[in-house]
Amino acid sequence: MSAYILAGIDGSAESTAAAQWAADEAVRRNLALRLVHAWTWQDDVHADPGQPADVRALAERMLADAAQQVRSAHPGLEVHTGLLAGHEPAASLLAAAADSELLAVGSLGLGGFEGLLVGSVGLDAAARCDVPVALVRAARSRQPGARGSAEVVLGLDTRAPAGEVVDFAFQEAAARGAVLRAVHGWTPPAVWGYAGWVAPAVETEQFRTIEAELLSQALSVWRDKYPQVVVIEDSRIGGGAGAVVEASGDAALVVVGRRRRRHPVGLRLGPVTHAVIHHAQAPVVVVPHD
Repeated sequence: MSAYILAGIDGSAESTAAAQWAADEAVRRNLALRLVHAWTWQDDVHADPGQPADVRALAERMLADAAQQVRSAHPGLEVHTGLLAGHEPAASLLAAAADSELLAVGSLGLGGFEGLLVGSVGLDAAARCDVPVALVRAARSRQPGARGSAEVVLGLDTRAPAGEVVDFAFQEAAARGAVLRAVHGWTPPAVWGYAGWVAPAVETEQFRTIEAELLSQALSVWRDKYPQVVVIEDSRIGGGAGAVVEASGDAALVVVGRRRRRHPVGLRLGPVTHAVIHHAQAPVVVVPHD
């Protein structure tokens, strides 16, 4: 098969949205799309546990239906399907994603800080996958915000900007013809005064200037590389996760990073990325970096 985007399908509305999102991405990148389902006989309560072939037939039908929906919406797109056998769906999905350009999975949640975005499989994939992982929720109705929905939001650490993450966000903005909003949340250092720990207004303005300059410097190389991309430098007071989540309300996509770690146990997500993928109000792509 040629280079492709991979999408995990489980029959939920969220995975259907992930498949459609992945199809859009495949068209933008001129890649094929592969739809897969990791199945066991426990996957369907209506199937006879003694007849695993029943579950396989149901899974194949589900994949065929998903592929038909995608082909109807994207005529000419090369679409493949496949079943992944294994006891752990997340592990099977990660193994299948190794040769893909990007993995898309569905995610549950309400958005904002009122609910969670990611289920266990999505969280595991985002934490462990060696390729970018897109977490997509089912379509929901909402009023468009003041900025519309054409922005790609990039969460950026100006002290340690990860080139793979920044480059991915610029590529997405260029492919979509979208504005790139680079968000850097920061907190002014506190000093001790009679009122306790406070940040003097004068010093806060000085730090605001410094943080804005650091953001500009972190983006300069990619501004030159992608001159067609309109960039909004958004340096704001507040935690990094909160700043990105707030900016996600009117975004088409949110891009954050995750450092590759080789720990034998435990998740590999930093606190900002962990919070963003749970609470962002738009599809989130987690890009692994060294």
